[in-house]
Amino acid sequence: MIKKLLCTIFLLCLILTGCGLKKPQDDYDAIKERGKLIVGVRSDTRPFGYRNIEGKLQGFDIDLARIISKHIFTDMNDVEFVPVTASNRISMLNSGKVDMLIATMSITDQRRLVVDFSKPYYMAGQAILIKRGSNIASIKQLSGKRVIIVYGSTGEMSVRMNAPEAIIRGYKNYHLAYQALKNGEADAMIADDTILYNLALDDPAVKILDKRFSKEPYAVAFRKGEESAKLRESVDFTINLLEHSGKLRDLQMKWGIRQ
Repeated sequence: MIKKLLCTIFLLCLILTGCGLKKPQDDYDAIKERGKLIVGVRSDTRPFGYRNIEGKLQGFDIDLARIISKHIFTDMNDVEFVPVTASNRISMLNSGKVDMLIATMSITDQRRLVVDFSKPYYMAGQAILIKRGSNIASIKQLSGKRVIIVYGSTGEMSVRMNAPEAIIRGYKNYHLAYQALKNGEADAMIADDTILYNLALDDPAVKILDKRFSKEPYAVAFRKGEESAKLRESVDFTINLLEHSGKLRDLQMKWGIRQ
């Protein structure tokens, strides 16, 4: 009887006073304490994130990460970049290997179940890339055709909804996907228009169909939960400042994603 009473008192102590329970550290405070921001970015999606001829990461998302770093630390160089892919970026975030993702990641209801998002910083749209001379003119005509998608992107969902008989061919990154199309391994490739434009920029052998059949709001992704709330609010504040000052538009124009 006494043993049961002691156990009850101990449990009440844990519940009421939180004895021995440590509250998870706020992500923003942890970043400030560390002295640098760690951001997951793409290295294969020009002009958002890619490597230049010297092997250094650059692009719109890279610049945005530096601006966010400056607003947190007053120095845009207090940031470390970790390359991620469409298929591993969420696991990299939720495992704590990066603080946030600025990686051509569009907001979807499915993704909202596992991560939190900032306000959008760019609106893309999905498009179809084909070899010049192809008779494909719309997404409906992809039924029965071989269609390339990149694992972890929203392209597969769009194809399955609009052309359920299409034969899906998945690749790890956009470079491999584009080369597969060029090599005749598929009839079309589906991805965000900004990515396709820059893959096909200097290639007259391919063309992008005119129609856009989705809206893809790109946003910064955070670990889901209260621990990321302060960091998310800080990033939203930064994006709002960039919008109202016109600097977000200037940054988009710099990288050719807005005319």
